[in-house]
Amino acid sequence: MKEWAERPHHKPLLLRGARQVGKSTAIRHLGESFESFVEVNFERNPEFKELFKGNLDVRRIVSQMEALSGQNIRPGETLLFLDEIQFCQEAIMSLRFFKEDLPELHVIAAGSLLEFALAELPTFGTGRIHSMFMYPMSFDEFLEANGEDALMKFRNSCNCDNPLPVPLHSKLVALLRSYMLVGGMPEVVAKWVETHDYIQCQELQDDIILGYEDDFPKYKSRVNPQLLRSTLRSAAVQCSKKFSYSEVGEYRTEEVKKALNLLILAGICVPVTKTSANGIPLGAESDGSFRKILLLDCGLMMRLLNISGGNVGELTNLILTGDDIDLVNKGPMGELIAGLEMIKYKTPNLRYELYYWTRTAKNSLAEVDYVSEHNMHILPIEVKAGTRGGMKSLWIFMREKKLKLALRCSLENFGEFSYVDSLDDDAEREVIICPLYALSQMPALLQDNRGI
Repeated sequence: MKEWAERPHHKPLLLRGARQVGKSTAIRHLGESFESFVEVNFERNPEFKELFKGNLDVRRIVSQMEALSGQNIRPGETLLFLDEIQFCQEAIMSLRFFKEDLPELHVIAAGSLLEFALAELPTFGTGRIHSMFMYPMSFDEFLEANGEDALMKFRNSCNCDNPLPVPLHSKLVALLRSYMLVGGMPEVVAKWVETHDYIQCQELQDDIILGYEDDFPKYKSRVNPQLLRSTLRSAAVQCSKKFSYSEVGEYRTEEVKKALNLLILAGICVPVTKTSANGIPLGAESDGSFRKILLLDCGLMMRLLNISGGNVGELTNLILTGDDIDLVNKGPMGELIAGLEMIKYKTPNLRYELYYWTRTAKNSLAEVDYVSEHNMHILPIEVKAGTRGGMKSLWIFMREKKLKLALRCSLENFGEFSYVDSLDDDAEREVIICPLYALSQMPALLQDNRGI
């Protein structure tokens, strides 16, 4: 957002993301770098909606905003923040005219359930509005919040040829275990930094989940709020598995599908879609009828499992005391964190899609957790710890697609190994090991295009 603010030519910015990920707070922080900051909240101050009735002359609207708020709004000096903009569709429509008629003014808009308002608009200024997508805090941001900048800097200097010293590797694994329980919702992370008390963090997580569920009646014209609750809790229980509509309860498949799509639209659930992965783009061969569902935050998933009567006790024990191999190979946490981390370190200017590959042929079942792209090549990513022999699906995929390079995410240290495939004319394949606590370094590990 700072880069956006410093550009000589900028479009109005629409900050998009689920509730409570820190959108409004981030914008207020940005406002501190301006000479003045004006915030208009359409939910708290509905009288501002009247200013957008009739024509959308933004110079008139800004002049009347000044009169109503008692604050000056000066292009080039003021950051104008339109919060909870979903309550005023006309304000959303006006954003394009800020670009056309008042381009010097910095305007940012955000809101809860914003995606629903956008879906109901025929257009909201394509090409004239810049969107950014915001998610809960990444593990790197969690480290920074906990004052571990030096540890993160040293980690970033390591690679497959120069892995971390064992004490530092162990410290990062321990911090990742804490992150699995705390998650990345900013309010919860702040409480953890203040208290290091899991119970107090859980209370805040419960409040956030309750806030999401309190929003469900706003979807009432679309789907039953109780169905949305059941679907959300089932998504937590089924996390990292192919989502089965029948496990939600006594509802028709089409009803559950509609509820799940709404949760995805709200940013609460993140789909991982099956792809045949025969070429790029991966979405060209995706199959939306086969999807795994991730929750937007690992800490919230743990609380939802507790509410749903899932295996939260066993999983908590695994996170706190289980060995590294079991923690990654048993339960959904490793795969969940890997997928969410990959999204968070991508450009915020696009909504990034996740894909996986599976083959269900009789006597030949195989699945690769994630399939991504690197330098216009397909990159398979397995979330697994253990021996090379335990990666049968990865070898099958690489053999079928004639790939030389893959990535393994685990709680191992940085490393790599080669594999000679005797079933494919002794083709040599290379696997880079990227620790789960270092997924932000994936591009650096791949930058020399090893194996490609």
